Amino acid sequence: MRVTQSMLAQNSLNNLNQSFERMGVLQEQLSTGKKITKASQDPVVAMSGIRYRGETNQIQQFQRNVGEVNNWMDSTDSALGKATDAMQRVRELTTQAANGSYEEGQRGNIAEEVTQLTQHVADMANSEVNGKHIFNGTDTTTPPVLNPENPGEENLEDYQITNNGDVYEHTNTNAAENEYTFHVGGDPANSSITLNYDNENNLENITDGGGNSIDKEEIIVTKESTNNNDVEIEVMQGVKMPVNSNPENTFQNGLFQDLTSLSATLRDENAGSEEISNHLDTMDKHIDNIVNERAEVGARQNRVEMIENRLGNQEVTAEEIMSENEDADMEKVIMNLMSQENVHQAALSSGARIIQPTLMDFLR
Repeated sequence: MRVTQSMLAQNSLNNLNQSFERMGVLQEQLSTGKKITKASQDPVVAMSGIRYRGETNQIQQFQRNVGEVNNWMDSTDSALGKATDAMQRVRELTTQAANGSYEEGQRGNIAEEVTQLTQHVADMANSEVNGKHIFNGTDTTTPPVLNPENPGEENLEDYQITNNGDVYEHTNTNAAENEYTFHVGGDPANSSITLNYDNENNLENITDGGGNSIDKEEIIVTKESTNNNDVEIEVMQGVKMPVNSNPENTFQNGLFQDLTSLSATLRDENAGSEEISNHLDTMDKHIDNIVNERAEVGARQNRVEMIENRLGNQEVTAEEIMSENEDADMEKVIMNLMSQENVHQAALSSGARIIQPTLMDFLR
């Protein structure tokens, strides 16, 4: 077969174009640090990269979920700790008041402090994380303890009032007067408490059945029924962790009933030391409930910490595998690029020798 000058020139140009393409690929790997930039360059690497990247993203999402879990549990532990301190102080005051040497005025001062501590425990029951109540089950938008001064959009008919150890349930609403009446046990024949509001839903006063004024700090307004459902967050594939605390174990209605009953006993001038001492066992029971719940939360925190460590290890492993699949070996790429440059220079030199001089070269 006759090989012409044009065939040699065309082959030389084709080889040079292929050399340019190889150099272009190597330069792209060097600048991006990746083996491929298009799926068509290596479909196997591309599909594996999608799978590995999806796994890494899932692990990172679980890590963000664990951060949210820690936020909930840290807030829960803090609230339970402060509630425990308040209840311990109530017990100290109860022991102190049981001393027969205390006079009526001194007991009244102790009762006032117990009332303030009760309000503090109520504040802990309303603890929030990112605007969500952590002691009301899955009903995170509703406060378990309502501030009567600022009920907001909450329906007072869904709440009950605790005062002096008695529980007042809603019995009547006078919409025209904006009044909400509650009776002991929900029986209209028993004692009553009425909340009176103005047209802008601001609390005007609280009165009993005889029209006598009641201090807002002497009552506790709580939900009639407690939501005990768990708020769960997925921390691993198929593993959901309950992040909230069961309010039935801590801030149940019985707690506030017993606290207000203690305050009433301390204010009763006819109450004896033994009657006050009887409240100690009740306070101990509530303290134990809070401490036990806090211990349960602590046990879950330990498990979450182990899950967090495992996720960290999985993330490192997943990123290593993804790097091996996608990232270019820079040392190897640099060596190949230098070698290809030498090959390209040799191809240019040989091409210059293959292409014979033309008439134009002689006329220069």
